[in-house]
Amino acid sequence: MTRKILKSAAWAVFLAAAPVAFALESDRNQPIEIEADQGSLDQANQVTTFSGNVIIKQGSLNIRAGSVKVSRDAKGQQLMAATGNPVRFGQTLDGNKGRVEGQANNVEYSSATGIVKLTGNAKVQRGGDRAEGASIVYNTRTEVYTVSGSKVASGKGGKRVTVVIQPNK
Repeated sequence: MTRKILKSAAWAVFLAAAPVAFALESDRNQPIEIEADQGSLDQANQVTTFSGNVIIKQGSLNIRAGSVKVSRDAKGQQLMAATGNPVRFGQTLDGNKGRVEGQANNVEYSSATGIVKLTGNAKVQRGGDRAEGASIVYNTRTEVYTVSGSKVASGKGGKRVTVVIQPNK
């Protein structure tokens, strides 16, 4: 059971990188390595937490966060939350399509909804293509992305969304 939860933690964070393109299929068959200053497993409540310079590696996938918490409910649905200043992730893509890299202050994934949320200075880059905003939400089932900017209380100012798409060659 512990290995299943650890694997879920790595794959949940991996999904934050997966929206941009297909990651290396061979990564799924690689061992998951997790390093942290501290780790705990609450078997009764199905919660695994890693904190302090968390590093998750699986093949070309690399995730760095301040803390990662994965919980599982009675139906087997998983919720992953990673926090950091920022959470950083990267992975090589299939078909020689380069590498995807991203970051956000918080990354959440729910297996029940299939939604990945990157919040707080969210950035995702693949080659020269880039999306930046206060948040990036990706529905893994519908493949719909939403990039949102920030607004200040007065409705003025804030940071707008930035998207750069390179031309097809």
